[in-house]
Amino acid sequence: MFTLEEMVADVLRRAAAAGASAADALAIESDEERVSVRCRSVEKVSQARQKRIGLRAFVGKSSAVVSTADLSPRSLGRLADDAVAFARVTASDQCAGLADPGDIIRTPRDLDLYDHAVEEITTSAKIALATEAESAALEWDPAITNSEGAEFSAAASRISYGTSLGFIGQYSTSSFSLHVVPVATRDDIMQRDYWYTADRKLDRLEAARSVGETAARRTLRRLGASKVGTCQVPVVFDPETAASLVRHFAAAASGSAVYRGTSFLRGKLGETIASPAVTIHDDGTIAGGLASKPFDGEGVATRKTVVVEGGVLQSYLLDTYSARKLDLRTTGNAARGIGDTPGVAPTNLFLLPGSPEPEEIIASVDRGLYVTELIGFGVNPVTGDYSRGAVGMWIEKGEFVHPVEEITIAGNLLDMFQEIEMVGNDLILRASISAPTLKLGRMTVAGA
Repeated sequence: MFTLEEMVADVLRRAAAAGASAADALAIESDEERVSVRCRSVEKVSQARQKRIGLRAFVGKSSAVVSTADLSPRSLGRLADDAVAFARVTASDQCAGLADPGDIIRTPRDLDLYDHAVEEITTSAKIALATEAESAALEWDPAITNSEGAEFSAAASRISYGTSLGFIGQYSTSSFSLHVVPVATRDDIMQRDYWYTADRKLDRLEAARSVGETAARRTLRRLGASKVGTCQVPVVFDPETAASLVRHFAAAASGSAVYRGTSFLRGKLGETIASPAVTIHDDGTIAGGLASKPFDGEGVATRKTVVVEGGVLQSYLLDTYSARKLDLRTTGNAARGIGDTPGVAPTNLFLLPGSPEPEEIIASVDRGLYVTELIGFGVNPVTGDYSRGAVGMWIEKGEFVHPVEEITIAGNLLDMFQEIEMVGNDLILRASISAPTLKLGRMTVAGA
């Protein structure tokens, strides 16, 4: 049986023999198990294993992508023949092609992305962790009356990528996650919330009991929620909702959105697009990072890219194709599925923390909103117009006074980033896109 690297090398040879002028191939082997419990009973155990390969073949400036899960020699030969045949009838694109040879990584770095515990942890141990997290939530307060369940997952992957330029590289990853969703009841009104932990390493996960207790506290604080009148007030985003703002920003900073003209950041390189408190980095080289990788979907070394510094837009996120369209150079942000052409995606993207404690930020608000959940998809990526349902806590004289729900917050993302007055010191890289607590000086809150 071929190893992944041998399989990649084999299909590249077959593509050349079939008439490809250039080619690259991606092979992935993955194994994931998820266990879920609800009300302390096992609800589901699922396991998924797959091994697939995708080939992109070029005939001049025309290309096609074909993939398969049938890894027999006959199938791999057909894969190469089909990819070249399809490329011959595809329209030519002058920006198409492999990454420039000078951009291809020479020696992939070890970024500590794999934990052997993913091979050793048993199904019963996973069930025990999910049960412990849910039990901690259910036992926290009598008002926690039910649960939507807890889930633990463990996954491992091996990724191999090669090009006809002579590069073949491989790396392995692991990931673990645990989340719980308790339900609280008061006066026949139910509320739910959640908490989670995720990491490449099992021993770096937040303790299961702590995850459950945090989920319980977040759920309890939503009881007794009401609307507020329409007003313009300061708005504080907790780290989870602040990360969603950075996620919208990342989509706008994508080179593919920029060259298509579907980004509110188009033409703004070198301009001030946020307050001086805002600095945003994308860094695929962080050891153990959830989105770290030694090279991107085109074999280009990942790196740290300063996207925004002191409010000034310094860079877009680029793969080779979007870089050529914009007459720029790739930033190593190509992402690729087995059966897809490369596209642009962030790695570990985060807004750098400031110095204030979150409590200090809340205390600075005389009257305003603290957002803990956002609902809906009311964001226009072309104009930056923003309108989403929100849940959170109302602030009076620097203190939480009651929970709020059934409200909408609205603005424009460019204006919102300009309105960032305070950036908290509570950045935790618990996802691929992260942010600390953020205070915006003014937004429209629409309620009763």
